[in-house]
This record gives sequence, C-alpha cells and structure tokens, in this order.
Amino acid sequence: QVQLVESGGGLVQPGGSLRLSCTASGIIFSIYDMTWYRQAPGKQREWVAAISSAGGTNYADSVKGRFTISRDNTKNTVYLQMNSLKPEDTAVYYCNANNIWWGQGTQVTVSS
Repeated sequence: QVQLVESGGGLVQPGGSLRLSCTASGIIFSIYDMTWYRQAPGKQREWVAAISSAGGTNYADSVKGRFTISRDNTKNTVYLQMNSLKPEDTAVYYCNANNIWWGQGTQVTVSS
C-alpha cells in the first residue's frame, strides 16, 4: 500500500526557514514526479513546486527564489527547503506522487 508521510512543519517567525520532508513507501519512488501543494484556511489547494523523475524543477511564482525542491531517491524522500518565509506562506503543505497519491499534510505557520 502506498504511503506518503510529510514532516518538518511548525511555527516560524517571518524571515525564517523550514525544511519539509516527504517519505514514500509502497512505490518505486525514483520513477515518479513529485509535487508539493499547500492549502491555506478558506482557500483552495495550490501548487507550490514540482520535481520530475529526472530532477527537473518548477516553482509557483509566489515561492520562486525562496523555496527549493529536491529529492533523494536513495531515501525515497522529497524535500522542500523554505527560506524567507512570509505570513502568507501559512498553510497545510501536502506532497503528491505522480498526481495520484497524497500525504496527510504538515502544518506550516509563519507568525511573529
């Protein structure tokens, strides 16, 4: 059975950093594109960043230059390094594998 488990969320002050992790099991991780989404209270889920199986990356304009997505296929894990965090980055962050499987989400709160 496929499982995606996110971790690394928490409370951080504006300007701070967090690194999210998403570890997959039950799939051949290396062959799938991986994506991070987020959902703020009262808003629709939005796409944040993606990394292909070959390592190519794409970012939403709202996070470009501040967030970095990466993957370690030896650990079946995708990461989202988030720097220069803003209050508007507050959301539940979800990882997704191949537009099919979802994790349970991890809360990120940016507040002073």
